[in-house]
Amino acid sequence: MAVYLDHAATTPVTPAALAAYTGQIARGGNPSSLHAAGQAARRVLEDARESLAASLGAHPTEIVFTSGGTEADNLALKGLYWARRDGDPRRRRILCSSVEHHAVADTVEWLEAHEGAEAVWLPCDRAGVTSMDALRAELEQDPGSVALAALMWANNEVGTVQPVHEAVRLAAAHGVPVHADAVQAFGHLPVDFAGSGLATLAVSGHKLGAPVGTGALAVRRDVALTPLLHGGGQQRGLRSGTLDAAGAAAFAVAARDAVSRRPEEARRLAGLRDRLLAGIEREVPDAVVSGPAERGESAARLPGVAHVTFPGCEGDSLLFLLDMAGIATSTGSACTAGVPRPSHVLLAMGRSEEEARGSQRFSLGWNSTEADVDALLKAIGPAVEQARAAGMAGHPSRIETASTRGRR
Repeated sequence: MAVYLDHAATTPVTPAALAAYTGQIARGGNPSSLHAAGQAARRVLEDARESLAASLGAHPTEIVFTSGGTEADNLALKGLYWARRDGDPRRRRILCSSVEHHAVADTVEWLEAHEGAEAVWLPCDRAGVTSMDALRAELEQDPGSVALAALMWANNEVGTVQPVHEAVRLAAAHGVPVHADAVQAFGHLPVDFAGSGLATLAVSGHKLGAPVGTGALAVRRDVALTPLLHGGGQQRGLRSGTLDAAGAAAFAVAARDAVSRRPEEARRLAGLRDRLLAGIEREVPDAVVSGPAERGESAARLPGVAHVTFPGCEGDSLLFLLDMAGIATSTGSACTAGVPRPSHVLLAMGRSEEEARGSQRFSLGWNSTEADVDALLKAIGPAVEQARAAGMAGHPSRIETASTRGRR
C-alpha cells in the first residue's frame, strides 16, 4: 500500500464520517420538503449544524454550509466587499496577507479586476508570518477606505500559524471586518469563532476526514453579507440551494471527532513531523526547512505539516520519483498549462525562484504512522540524488514571477 503524505491536500474519509454519510444518503429526502422524509432529512441537517457550530465555537445560526473552503472564501470575500462598498462607496481597499491560499488571493484579484477593489498585499517575514506593523499602518492610513482584511489562520504550504487574534484587534479599532481561511487549522489547532472576533471563517470537510464537497462559512450574526447564489433563500438567504444533509452529517462527525481528540493527536502528529524533519536533515544535510524554527508542540506551526527545500532539485521531479517509490507528497506550488511556477508563498517569504521550485511538502494526518515516516526517510536520499542528476527543469524566462502578477 502506498505511503500517503499529502493530507494537507485531502485526507482519507474516516470510518465514522463514512458511516454518517452512507447512512443518510441511503435514506434521501430534501431538507426543504414538508413531508416526513424531507423533515427527517431536515433534522439530520440541523443536528449537523448544531454539532459543527459547537466544534467551531459558533452559534448554529452562524453556520452556512457550502461545497467546500473555496466557495466559503468566495462568499466571505465577495459578500463582505459588496456589502461594505454598498454601505459606503469609499470602502474599496482589501488588506490581504501575501501568503493566502489561491481561494482567497485569486478572489481578491478578481474583485480588483472586475469590481473596483484595491488590493493591498501585506508582507511577511522569512518564517511566513504576516506583518502586523504593515496591517496597522494600512489601517491607520485611511480606515474609511478599507472594505475588509483577510488573514488565513495557518498557511497551507509551510504550516505557519498567523497572528489572527492580533489582526482582529487592530482591525476592530477601526470597525473593519476580518475574514480568516481556517481550512488547514480547524481540527489541528484551537479554533474558536466566537472568541476570535472574526466576521467570517471558512472551513472544509475533506481536510478533516469528511467527503470532498463539504464545507462551511461561519458568519457572525451582526455581519452583513451579500450572497453569491440566489434561489430558494436557504440558510438565511446567504446560500441558496438544496442542502446536502448527508455531507453535512459526515462533516459534523469528522469535525467533532477531530476537535475532541485534537490535543493528543496534535502531540502525535508533531512527534511524527519532527521525526520526519530530523531524518531528512540526516539523509540530506543541505535540506532547508521552511517556516518557524520551533519544533515540538509549538503553536507557531501546524503539527502535521513539514515543508522542505532541496537545493538543486526540481520539485516536480522529486515528487514523481517519490511517487514511483510509492510515496505521495506535494510540491505545494501551482501549475498553469503545464508550466512550472514558483510558489507565491515562498517568494513572499524571500526565497529565490530556484529555491521555491525545489521544495516539497510532507503532510501527516489521522492514519499516518511511524512506518510511513520511515518509508520516506529510506527513499528521500536516493530520490534527491536522482532529481539533482536530472537537473532543474524549465527556464527562468518561462516562469511567471511575483512581479508579473503585481503581488506575489
